[in-house]
Amino acid sequence: MNPIISELLARIQHIESEIELEMQLKRAELKADFDETRVRFEREVLEQQRRFKTGVMAYLLTANWLSVLTAPVIYALLFPILLLDLCITVYQHICFRAYGLARVKRGSYFVYDRTHLAYLNLIEKINCAYCSYGNGVMAYGREVVARTEQYWCPIKHARKIMAAHPYYTGFVDFGNAQSYKDELENLRTELTKLK
Repeated sequence: MNPIISELLARIQHIESEIELEMQLKRAELKADFDETRVRFEREVLEQQRRFKTGVMAYLLTANWLSVLTAPVIYALLFPILLLDLCITVYQHICFRAYGLARVKRGSYFVYDRTHLAYLNLIEKINCAYCSYGNGVMAYGREVVARTEQYWCPIKHARKIMAAHPYYTGFVDFGNAQSYKDELENLRTELTKLK
C-alpha cells in the first residue's frame, strides 16, 4: 500500500481511538456502570431520568399524526429485515466455511442498551429496539459482504465510493493488473486470520 495512505489511515485510527476515549469519559459522567451487556445507573440518575418520561397515553395523544400514519410503513420493513438477517446468516455459514474464512460474529452487531433508559416509555423503547435491530442487521450484512468482496474482488473502484468498508483501503488500485495478481492470495489469507 502507498506509504502516504498508510500514514493517513494510521492517523485516522488514532483519531478514532481518541473519539472513543472521549465518549467513554462522557458515559462515565452519566454515573452508569457499563459491562458487556448491561447498564446500571445510580439511583439518583434513574430518578432524574424518570422525571422526563412521558406516559404512553400522553405520548400517543401528542404524537405527530404523520408519525402515526407512517408507523405501519416503517414496521412493515421488519419482515424483509428478518429475512435479510436469515439469508446473511445462512450465506456466511455455507460460503465462509467453504472458503475457509472466519465467520462474522452476528451478536457483535446488535446493541440493545437503550431499554435501560428510564426516560423512555414502552413505545419509545420498542422503537429504539426496532432501529437497533435494523441497523445491526445492516452492519452485520455489510461486514459479511465486505469480507466477500475482499475474497472475490479486492479492487478499488475508479470513482470515489460513499462510506467504504474498513477493508477497502487495503484493496489493490483500479487498473493495476500486476498488483491484483500479486496481492489476491495475500488478501484472501488476511480474511482467514480475522476473528
